[in-house]
Amino acid sequence: MKLKTLKAHAMQHLLNGKAAIGIGRSSEPESIYNNPQLYPQAFPWLFPYGLGGIGNTNGFKKISDSARKRALLLYYDKRFQMDPLFPLVALNHQQIQHSTTGGFLLTQKSKFPLMAERLVKASANIGVMTSLIERLENGENVHPTTTAEKECFSIINDLDHVAKHVEGSNTNKKYMRNEIWSLICARGAPSWFITFAPSDLKHPLCLYLASQNLKLYPKIYGENERWSLIANNPVACARFFHFMVEAFIKHVLGVGTNHAGLYGNTEGYYGTVEEQGIPEPPTNQRKAGAE
Repeated sequence: MKLKTLKAHAMQHLLNGKAAIGIGRSSEPESIYNNPQLYPQAFPWLFPYGLGGIGNTNGFKKISDSARKRALLLYYDKRFQMDPLFPLVALNHQQIQHSTTGGFLLTQKSKFPLMAERLVKASANIGVMTSLIERLENGENVHPTTTAEKECFSIINDLDHVAKHVEGSNTNKKYMRNEIWSLICARGAPSWFITFAPSDLKHPLCLYLASQNLKLYPKIYGENERWSLIANNPVACARFFHFMVEAFIKHVLGVGTNHAGLYGNTEGYYGTVEEQGIPEPPTNQRKAGAE
């Protein structure tokens, strides 16, 4: 259901004098940590009873926030995955938490005095550090030339490892590159570089996952209807892409099977998702390397 339609139904509901849920206000902001009422208060139409939020401690077994969000996004009537705001807010909330809890400046105990001395020296060259940050944010390929720039770069390289578990961070990408180099050292250079782009807009499986129809019929959707289904359900697109990648690894590469893959026996593989710097249509290129 579109947002305008929801607003129209809500207005009609109020004009008919029917009951409404009252959400209180406070002068103090709500905490985004250990707050089971955060999501029910932000999305009362998704949690009509005010229960079942993220981080709920009322159950007999405690589950992680990621597992709870996954369960909500796979709810049977797809209300959570088709809400225009919930998937985005849930993802941003998770990124903020990971950045806050995994982005502290840490260093080895043996190197602490040296690191403290280097930070003191860098504070005297704050202009150099600011210039480097601005150039990196602009996407420039920066190579340190002066002594001050090399010192700032060495500090960045020694401190950024603590953000390893923040998805999409520079440190996360750095560790992925380390994994690729380790795989090359162990298995040799890749024999194949494979790029494939599953078309979620045309594939019947993705359209079925995006539709609210629980029964699968051999129905051919028009172009406008297909665009609407894909645009309003990013979870279906993610599930479809995950299925296609798993199917490719199993049936094309032959990993986890008793037969050789299409390209021979696979000794190792590493797959990544191509990152786009600008907004793109739902279908992006995906890359996978195999030996």
